[in-house]
Amino acid sequence: MEEKVILVDSSDNPIGLMEKMEAHERAFLHRAFSVFVFNSKGEMMLQRRALDKYHSGGLWTNTCCSHPRDGETVEEAGLRRLQEEMGFVTPLTYGFYFIYHAPLDHGLTEHELDHVLIGHSDEAPQINIDEVCDWKYISMEDLREDMAQNSENYTAWFRIIMADYGDKIYQAAGLNNTHLA
Repeated sequence: MEEKVILVDSSDNPIGLMEKMEAHERAFLHRAFSVFVFNSKGEMMLQRRALDKYHSGGLWTNTCCSHPRDGETVEEAGLRRLQEEMGFVTPLTYGFYFIYHAPLDHGLTEHELDHVLIGHSDEAPQINIDEVCDWKYISMEDLREDMAQNSENYTAWFRIIMADYGDKIYQAAGLNNTHLA
């Protein structure tokens, strides 16, 4: 089945559908979401993308991310992908959205209106090895230190998100300043 993304304008109004790879090849703005799950210690769950993913294989990133399908809300899509990639579901709350543009490997570009969804869980995931090759919980302090020293180990979008919106994500998760570096 051909996977399509929802093309949007800068206000998130749908303007059409396009095959996912074509949208990434042509850098068309499309709707996406990023899920961030935190445990009771305030640590963020990261996943390491499967090595053979069509882009950014083997890189660390947020808990999961993808694109909603036509007729699917971003919350429904977030729950679907959390189950498909990480093997569990937890309630997700809406945080905010932002637009970013990032070149990737293999001649692809992410140009997304990205909706941030927040969840809380202490559950260990049952990862889908076709999507994810590793996972971990990490504190904000350790994450920022590692990203400063080893930025090449993280996806382009996650580097942008954490640099520009990291504090906002932690605040949307209801975490206080003791969790912030």
